[in-house]
Amino acid sequence: MSTHPHPPRELSFGVFDHMDRGRLPLADQYEQRLQLVQDYEQAGFYAYHLAEHHSTPLGIAPSPSVYLAAVAQRTRRLRFGPLVYTLSMHHPLRVAEEICMLDQMSRGRLEVGFGRGVSPYEIGYYGVDPAQAQSLYHEGYQVIQQALTRERVDFAGTHFSFREVPVVLQPYHQTPPPIWYGVGLPQGADWAAENGINIVCNGPASGVRAVTDRYRERWNAIGATGPLPRLGVSRHVVVADTDAQAMAIASRAYTLWRERLMHLWVKHGTQPASLAFPERFEQAQAAGLGIAGAPSTVRQWVEEEVARTGINYLVCRMAFGDLSYEESARSTRLFGDQVLAPLSRAPVGAAADSSALTA
Repeated sequence: MSTHPHPPRELSFGVFDHMDRGRLPLADQYEQRLQLVQDYEQAGFYAYHLAEHHSTPLGIAPSPSVYLAAVAQRTRRLRFGPLVYTLSMHHPLRVAEEICMLDQMSRGRLEVGFGRGVSPYEIGYYGVDPAQAQSLYHEGYQVIQQALTRERVDFAGTHFSFREVPVVLQPYHQTPPPIWYGVGLPQGADWAAENGINIVCNGPASGVRAVTDRYRERWNAIGATGPLPRLGVSRHVVVADTDAQAMAIASRAYTLWRERLMHLWVKHGTQPASLAFPERFEQAQAAGLGIAGAPSTVRQWVEEEVARTGINYLVCRMAFGDLSYEESARSTRLFGDQVLAPLSRAPVGAAADSSALTA
């Protein structure tokens, strides 16, 4: 194992939200979720990350900027942002303007993820050829970077062409907000490390570890300085008074969430090329993709997960399926008081050694 001269980053925690359709009227679900976001802030989470989905019950926040504008007004410390803006479905100049607005409205609390989109059906519904998604993403990202760092945008590409477009909005700190990128394969970590971009992974611990190791190797190879960016993994998390209570709650809610996840694939009679999530929560937990338990059980699992994966950022799915506000809020409070608070002070070094967490 190579040495890692950069300063360690303390373990921190975030929330990832698909905003999948529950069983409440939409207006009630939006309001309760905004209340829950305030609970996340109170519990001490670093950031709230919102998915973008279209024409599927997997996501009822198809316009992340609209919902996040409300988040900006309901919170004071919590950082937040899309994970991700699906750039193949957006005009990049409009995205850049919305980024600046959200960052200004929150006084610099925005964190922005970009991606091409994972569902060919959602992209296709917008009249976009899924085969063009990667190149649309690539060009859109370049345009947005110009719009966030220059006084004018000049760009000539296959999909977008701009000449001397004035930039009148800027981010709050006059520099782009922190950027996030989803990584599934180790080679995807190289570009993120070279650009100092935060990452989030899904999938089994062994695959995540390969990504975080690759990131650190590339980070050191280029001689990067300063704290290591956040290297995250997303997991379902439910905390209750006992392991049995937590498992019963998680099992029920996960079943509906997975139905939402698979909705468009089932509708089209297909399967995703890679599906990390099994049918039942018990199977997901056995595969290391989530945890349901009492606070002591969850804390031990987090310590072990950090050691297994090499992460320094755990992104928790705290609300999913038909979890009620009361269930999610109590889970959040228990997690914040008995898991997040004691563990978030622990530095996570290069090897993500769990001894630092249990000292």
